[in-house]
This record gives sequence, structure tokens and C-alpha cells, in this order.
Amino acid sequence: MRELQAREKPPTRGATCRAALTPGDGCFVSAFDCSPCSSSPSWPATEGRFRPWAWTLLWALCLLPASGWAAEEGQPRPATREELTRYAWLPAQAVVRPLEAAVAPPEGYTRVPVVKGSFGAWLRGLPLRPDGTPVLSHQGGRILASEDARLAAVAELDVGTANLQQCADSVIRLHAEWLWASGKRERLAYRFTSGHLAEWPRYAEGDRARVSGSKVSWVRGAAPDASRASFRAWLDLVFTYAGTHSLESLKGRPSREDVRPGDFFVLGGSPGHAVLVLDVAANAAGKRVALLGQGFMPAQDFHVLSAGGDTGPWFPLEGEDVVTPFWKPFPWSSLRRF
Repeated sequence: MRELQAREKPPTRGATCRAALTPGDGCFVSAFDCSPCSSSPSWPATEGRFRPWAWTLLWALCLLPASGWAAEEGQPRPATREELTRYAWLPAQAVVRPLEAAVAPPEGYTRVPVVKGSFGAWLRGLPLRPDGTPVLSHQGGRILASEDARLAAVAELDVGTANLQQCADSVIRLHAEWLWASGKRERLAYRFTSGHLAEWPRYAEGDRARVSGSKVSWVRGAAPDASRASFRAWLDLVFTYAGTHSLESLKGRPSREDVRPGDFFVLGGSPGHAVLVLDVAANAAGKRVALLGQGFMPAQDFHVLSAGGDTGPWFPLEGEDVVTPFWKPFPWSSLRRF
């Protein structure tokens, strides 16, 4: 919210108040002598002397929720209807702050362009919990304290009650949620570590996986159900049998010059690890930095990592490897894209 500027001198008697407007708002009423302006005909005129009620009313208006006045950028606020649709897991009363508003680029850097409606554009609006939130496990235990130097923010994303949504699973979860919200549900399909494909449309029709060792077959085992609850059950199935090897085998392998929001670094293994590129920014010299996020073991809140140093939470992308706080360096050959 813009700060109100104090006037050096009060307006003269009978002067019309100047509107301090935000889009769709009416004008502020001067605490001094002014005649009612056309946009607010119901305001009573003052009579040439200071009116304390006017300032009281003015500040009351400033405290109205974001529906009436612009909330301070990056501060927690109720999720909008659009956000509740785009991030379908959010409860109706969610209080969030979008990633793009909460984490500014380093000085001298600007965010790189992204295609409207893309996975990268969607990630820029990823809802975050209030500043000072710790990372909790699926059982509610504290994993990272809110003041941990390696932690920049915690996403407002449920983790479930089972030890399933770990690192690769979190990357899959966010990509799947984007496809779900974007009306591209026919594209929802991820591979188990065995290489077998788990397709949402098939699951929604009632087919269920029978897993025997490394063999997977699909049989009709349930009534058709394309609900949100069924979608989450399908995701838990994917999390059970997919992992870092599943992501590492993807054919999308962008070059370091082409890295963009929505890409991810993955090193397959048991255990392996994966971190998601949430955003990318560049400066005039062409140097780039990235925001990185991860889930981890045990299953825990998805969180935005912090690099520290001169670029704050943003990680430099100029080296031969990308160094993160919880795993060995990721070489550029480990970069993947859905």
C-alpha cells in the first residue's frame, strides 16, 4: 500500500479534495476543509477546521482486506479464487504469499521471460506459507527450523501422512498439479522405476496396478472415478513405485544455456536426489541465478532452498556444477525437463 504523503499546507477553504486512487477505489477525504468530490457524493463536507474523524476513517480504510485495497506485496493474504483453482490442493481458507512476490531477484537481476500458462509460469505463483515457518515431516516432526540458513521458504503444499512424497515425488507432484489445473489431464503419466507407465486416464477408468517384483500388469479393479480424491490416490501409487531413476531416464535434457523454470536436476540412486528449478533470473552481463526447491527424506514439506551469499536464496548457475546444501553437486548433465 502506498504511504500517504503529508501535505506541507492544508488546502484552502472550499478546495476540492484530490483523489488518491488505486484502481476501482474512491477518493480519500481530506481532514481539512474540502467540498465533496464527484466520486464520493455521500461524504459530508468539513467546515474549515481539522476533523479527527476523517483521519480515523482514513486509516480504517487502509486496514481493509486485500479485496478492497492492494495488500503489501509478498505478505500473507487470503488465496484468491483464481489461486484456489490453479493450486487445487489449497483449502478454501488458505493464507498464502506467491513465490514471485515473496522472493525478489538479486540486485541487478530480472526474471527471465516464461511462456504464459507454462509449468514455469505456474511455479512463479507457487503459494508459500508465512515467513518463519519450519519444515515438518509427514508425521509432524520438525526437520528444519525456520531460521535455518539453508531454508528460504516453505510451500503451502500438503505432504500426506505416509512416507511417500520425498524428493523425486515432490517434483512429480508439482508437475502433475500443473497438468491437473491446466486441463491437460490426459497427459498425466509417469514411469515407475521398472519403466512401466502409470497413466491417470487409465486409473480414472478403474484400472489398477498389480505389481509382482519388477513386473507390473493393469487390471480392472474399481469403478470409474475421476475425482480429486482418486487423483491423489493415483499420485500416492506413483510415489510408491517411481523415484529418481524414473526422472533420470527422461529424454528431455536441456543444455545449461537453455535452463528455465520447471526444469530439474536429478541424480538417480538408492538414495538419489532431485531439486526443482522454481525460477531463473539474469543480469545485463548474462549471468544467471536460480531459485531451487526440494522435498527430501523422510517425506516432508516442499521448501525453497537458500544459497546464502551475495545472491541471497538464489543459486549461481555459472559453475560446472550446481551446489546445493543437502546433496553432492549436480553436474549440468543431470538437468532434465518433462
